[in-house]
Amino acid sequence: MAGDSPKKIFKKGIWDDNPIFKQVVGICSALAVTNLMLNSLIMGLGLIFVTAFSELTVSIIRKFTPKHIRMMVQVLIISVYVIIVDIFLKAYYPEMSKALGPYVGLIITNCIIMGRCEGYAQNNPPLNSFLDGIASGLGYTIILLAISFIRELFGFGTIFGYRVLGDWWTNWTIMVMPPAAFFILGVIVWWARSRTTEEEKEGGAIN
Repeated sequence: MAGDSPKKIFKKGIWDDNPIFKQVVGICSALAVTNLMLNSLIMGLGLIFVTAFSELTVSIIRKFTPKHIRMMVQVLIISVYVIIVDIFLKAYYPEMSKALGPYVGLIITNCIIMGRCEGYAQNNPPLNSFLDGIASGLGYTIILLAISFIRELFGFGTIFGYRVLGDWWTNWTIMVMPPAAFFILGVIVWWARSRTTEEEKEGGAIN
């Protein structure tokens, strides 16, 4: 894995091992903050930052971290970067900080970050780990934006707060509610798994 190319790392993070539709982790925020695209974008950028720098830090100190406290050290590292994101939002984007509520703090317990720190950064060099963090966070963000695009469009008639559907449009209340995210996520997972199956069949046929 130490020899993974950037292209391979990003392909894994965005598609092959996408944290949401392949590993089905980190879906709490996918259900909670995807009613608006701006919320999803900010949450995604925050997770990219935390995942990338957490993996970088874990990788740098991996040879010096005692095994019996490794997980505690990783949680501490993740917490530091989450606090940085939280302080930044409260200082420069207080309204967004209020809109995201406790979900910024809950990034600390996000399975995506813990999984990548333990499963990848612990066994790979710093640069690869940093890129893996960006790729995993990007894969997460893309799914959040896909869900929020549908929810905001049909729930509010807007995209990133700008109205794209006219006054003739009747907003779908169900799209603003968390169950809508659950159903949309289910469709995305179904589509992604179907695509994977088709690719595997095509690959088997070629072989």
